[in-house]
Amino acid sequence: MTPPWASTEDESPAHVVLAFDDNRLATLLFGHYGRNLAVIERKLGVKADSRGNHVTLEGARDACEQARAVLEHLYEALRKGRDISQGDVDGAIREVTSQGSLFDFDPAENRQSFDEIQLRRRPVRARTAAQDAYIRALKRHTLVFGSGPAGTGKTWLAVAYAVHLLERRMVDRIILSRPAVEAGERLGFLPGDMKDKVDPYLRPIYDALYDLMDRPFVERALQSGEIEIAPLAFMRGRTLSNAAVILDEAQNATSMQMKMFLTRLGENSHMIVTGDASQTDLPQGQISGLAEAVRLLEGIEGVGVCVFKAEDVVRHEMVGRIVSAYEKLDAAKLEAASARLGKAGA
Repeated sequence: MTPPWASTEDESPAHVVLAFDDNRLATLLFGHYGRNLAVIERKLGVKADSRGNHVTLEGARDACEQARAVLEHLYEALRKGRDISQGDVDGAIREVTSQGSLFDFDPAENRQSFDEIQLRRRPVRARTAAQDAYIRALKRHTLVFGSGPAGTGKTWLAVAYAVHLLERRMVDRIILSRPAVEAGERLGFLPGDMKDKVDPYLRPIYDALYDLMDRPFVERALQSGEIEIAPLAFMRGRTLSNAAVILDEAQNATSMQMKMFLTRLGENSHMIVTGDASQTDLPQGQISGLAEAVRLLEGIEGVGVCVFKAEDVVRHEMVGRIVSAYEKLDAAKLEAASARLGKAGA
């Protein structure tokens, strides 16, 4: 079966042979036991056989051209000293299939359809069209909302952009915040100082920092205050100037907390708010500050809103299927509730 993203304009069979000049890089390109080739086969509907530093592609002409472009794109990344993972393979497939014209693709020119964030350690590149729109919004707007399911890269890209701003001294510090305890934020009952109290809740952000920056630099920045941990409950009264400010898990902020947080924005600051409005842990009947803020502020000058969906999940492909299943369940519940209201009103 042809994947939905594969072009069906030209289904004539094709036979393409690619040769890569570095055997070691070719081995990395194909993946352990040909794992990367298997992903390309499954998602593009082609047959890919490797022998030494050669790979033979068979299938529909357009699908083979897409597979060729993906392999050349990934090989060029390996030549530049970058490691590639299965996520990079998935991202390359999504990028190539979103590119309109496939036949003038030249990886040596590094022509991109997806945007990227330049960091000292390595560039961070969008893997989906939604991530591409998100990165572009981060670069263009002072306040950006990223809303959607887990695994879409909302928080990771937000941290990457904050690190980018700090490394280029466009801001003086990064401030990381979130509703640390979902129901009431009673941080005083937790042991330790402020950092100890909120560290467990900010572990995903720490993971992103250590992935994007060298560990010694992160540790020094935490010690010097260049990277600051600030629980949402303790943000009141502050003016955040010359800072990249991230509010994670924002769906668990109340309407009043969200208003308080957004009005902390100071001169030469960038604010990024991420969360999944469908997974709020607020008491039943209480409005999520994230959903309300997106509804109120979308379309206002300087505000960017990016909504991710199940198909934008870049974690394990099973995560996307799980999210889709729950979305169908929620839709069914909503339809059933609407039917009950209709019968009651009749």
